[in-house]
Amino acid sequence: MKNEDSGRALAALDTIDATCWQQLSDNAAEPNGYYLPEWQLAVNAFAQGRTNVSALSATDTATGNDTPRLIGLLPVISAWRAYGIPVPALVSADPYGTLATPLLDCTCTDEAAGKLIQQARDAGAHALVLRDIALDGPVMQTFTRVLEQRELKPHVLQKHMRASLDATRNADELLRDALGPKKLKELRRQRNRLAEHGEVSFTVATQPDDIARDLEIFLTLESSGWKAKRGTALIQNDGDAAFIRRAVTEAAARGACEIVTLRAGATPVAAAVVLRHLDRAFYFKLGVDEAFAKYSPGVQLTLDLTRHMCADKTIAMVDSTAMPGHPMIDPIWRGRLAIGDVLIPLNRRDPLVPLIRLALSLRRLAREPARRAVHFIRKFREVRP
Repeated sequence: MKNEDSGRALAALDTIDATCWQQLSDNAAEPNGYYLPEWQLAVNAFAQGRTNVSALSATDTATGNDTPRLIGLLPVISAWRAYGIPVPALVSADPYGTLATPLLDCTCTDEAAGKLIQQARDAGAHALVLRDIALDGPVMQTFTRVLEQRELKPHVLQKHMRASLDATRNADELLRDALGPKKLKELRRQRNRLAEHGEVSFTVATQPDDIARDLEIFLTLESSGWKAKRGTALIQNDGDAAFIRRAVTEAAARGACEIVTLRAGATPVAAAVVLRHLDRAFYFKLGVDEAFAKYSPGVQLTLDLTRHMCADKTIAMVDSTAMPGHPMIDPIWRGRLAIGDVLIPLNRRDPLVPLIRLALSLRRLAREPARRAVHFIRKFREVRP
């Protein structure tokens, strides 16, 4: 496959050696559960509109091994596929989650980033767009440093703040500071009312049989409400359903995924998929039974998840991966992550880069009113405290 007529073909993502990819993930400078091989390869194989992705990869050929060590990886697609704009740029692929921070080996971040940039250039691209990257994280700092060495600088195309949980804190203190005594009292009252339908329990599935059972519970709950009416529930598309079943099963087998479920007696009222990578967790998606909406089941599950994560000494932070201003999670998790899209120029004084920036800006301006309308509608459909 060629991304540009004058450039070298990039490798297909599914040709990247999975063992090398896993070793890179284990040694990544910054966690990203959505670019773990189990997750992203399942996305690439099945997920609607997200298959057949290419890869920018960086290897260390000085190790003396038969298989070069993978030190950098970024799944990419063309700007035409990402935006419908015919410009010579590569764009980080959508991993079915709102985080696309590249994987860089923590022992050689500058070398890895430099080689990813060079490979994008060799493919004929004039710019690389990193979508949904942590703007203050070590990977973005690395790209900025490497660009400075080439007398270049990144351009932030858009940024927003999203909720995160500081899992190093005491959960009860954190929730009290975030919600206050009055709101916590109201939530306890709702939980007591929920208990009238059966003892309220919170479970964490990690073992294969439990994962298989609770994943189907999650998929049923997610497709039972407004997401089903909008046509965005995972189980409503065969490809998306195949992706999530494979991704969760394979990630859980490596301890990189768990499913949390809230029940009233034997009845599941809320469930969520949570990814784990290094010292970070990622709150992927939540499903609730809207018949119990007056008891705030999504909030109740999130409170239990907060306590679960704060009690886990291996987790330092949980990324909500939610849209900015999310009505349910923002009041509970008061930490904030700066997330944005960044344009990486690949050549000095390239006259095409300003044109690429302009094209992307015009597209964003044209789409902004529709995006705000969608977020406004979602705000009143999402379960909130």
